[in-house]
Amino acid sequence: MNNFIKTIMMMTTLNFVMPGVANANIDNELLKVQQNWAIVNYQMKGKSQESAFEELILQISQLNKKYETQAEGYIWNGIIKSSFAGVKGGLGALSLAKESKKLLEKSIEINATALNGSAYTSLGTLYSQVPGWPIGFGSDKKAKKHFAKALEINPKGIDPNYFYAQFLFEDEQYRKAKKHLQVAQQATPRENRSLADSSRQQEITDLLVKVDKKLKKRG
Repeated sequence: MNNFIKTIMMMTTLNFVMPGVANANIDNELLKVQQNWAIVNYQMKGKSQESAFEELILQISQLNKKYETQAEGYIWNGIIKSSFAGVKGGLGALSLAKESKKLLEKSIEINATALNGSAYTSLGTLYSQVPGWPIGFGSDKKAKKHFAKALEINPKGIDPNYFYAQFLFEDEQYRKAKKHLQVAQQATPRENRSLADSSRQQEITDLLVKVDKKLKKRG
């Protein structure tokens, strides 16, 4: 009986400690995936990029399964599949977008604020870019709702401000888009994410040029 009690106590202690250990482990493994994604997304083109995305999806799917109770794996699984959808195009892209949506929604069920609310940013982007019914699930109303939640969690973040600005630009709300782009420009650099940050900053600069041209035409 004493051995049984000791075993139960050890299991209870392990269950208490393991989430932190799991978080540390998934953070380390995710960093490699994040850095690989930046290379594939920003520095590769054509067939080699598609092949690299397919390999990246295998990697993140394995990591997601390994840490199936951690929201971060679902988020990055969703991000990579949505990124690949943008590259792939066509019906295959819609299928990837739907898979991404499910993964991101699952991550919110587990931990809505994981990775500073990145799931909401990615869902807002999906809703804003995917065609609406009857082809797809796109919805400007839902996009705005998710962007609002992302900005509530991470008001000064580079991604929520950039992607919301992109949405506002498409909606011809140029002054508001510019304000969010300026916030994105001032975002604190992310540790070990230099390629992703520099590439995103270039996208912000490019979109600001377009916004200023539109504002100039309006006078």
